[in-house]
Amino acid sequence: MSTPAEAYRLPGISPKAYEHPADRAATAALGSIPMLDYVVRKLIEFGYERALRQTYLGASVRLGTDQLPEIWTRYQHVLSVLDMPEEYDLYLTAEPIANAMAVGAGKPILVLNSGTVELLDAEQLEAVIAHEVGHILSDHVLYRTALQILLKLGSQRLPLVAGMPLLAVQHALLEWSRATELTCDRAAAIVTRDPRAVCKMLMTMTGGAKADDLNLDAFMRQAMEYTETGEGLDRLQRLLTDLRQTHSLPVKRVHELLAWVRDGEYDRIVSGEYVRRGQERPAREEASAAAAHYSERFRDLFRETGEHVNTAGKQFSDWLRKYGDEDKPPKGGSPGE
Repeated sequence: MSTPAEAYRLPGISPKAYEHPADRAATAALGSIPMLDYVVRKLIEFGYERALRQTYLGASVRLGTDQLPEIWTRYQHVLSVLDMPEEYDLYLTAEPIANAMAVGAGKPILVLNSGTVELLDAEQLEAVIAHEVGHILSDHVLYRTALQILLKLGSQRLPLVAGMPLLAVQHALLEWSRATELTCDRAAAIVTRDPRAVCKMLMTMTGGAKADDLNLDAFMRQAMEYTETGEGLDRLQRLLTDLRQTHSLPVKRVHELLAWVRDGEYDRIVSGEYVRRGQERPAREEASAAAAHYSERFRDLFRETGEHVNTAGKQFSDWLRKYGDEDKPPKGGSPGE
């Protein structure tokens, strides 16, 4: 590795230093749902988390200094830069789909799919690992583990726990999960010191082709087109698609990351200006910020959706009118003449 971890290290960095506003708001909103923590912990007590952990332990390869040491060295670099309080087991599992995860509410573990290792170069793989370690530092793993359990159970078999319908809990966790991805992309950028490497990782995992065969600038233009252009049915469909995802769409993540870098926060953090652990704002202030974020978000959402529905309706009406005009007989005649 060309640059020692110590040169990049950010002592005591708090995840609040780079937390995306949507993540901050969604986390505070989840915390305000009565009985949610109880429900989540009950899911984990039922043994589903233990089953997940044992599956990886029994059917995966645990990495270390004697098992894929190049990846292990990258992992140690990530832990050092983010000044993580401990080390977590890192597994490689035989899955052709490029993916990775942090799971476990007690002592988290990290899992890399073999498809990820085969597809990504060393810098992109470091970005993936940093993203997942970011979930641990942000304490995302409790809710993420619960979401994994709910998705594995399937919506048709979700019971009531403490009077709460778990399908509703699943939807709330999906909204939150999408927001956490935006935070952890920022964690990956400050670890690698290369936001473009994070964008390249997202492009490569999205396309399933090696980065050398793809064009990052074209992908970033695509991200701009997706997030800032289109009207009517197009934008409405994008909204509906996003609501069904566990992760924000990759092009949206690229756009959000680059906007954050342009705002100057990335440069301030890597230069040493950041919130340390223990310096975070009180939870009450976070809750107030959450209320403000969501009231603004949904106000804008309803206004924007209303405009898009009106535009979509006009487009549909124009299409029907055009289709109807094509089927009408010429004036003075009748069909078949």
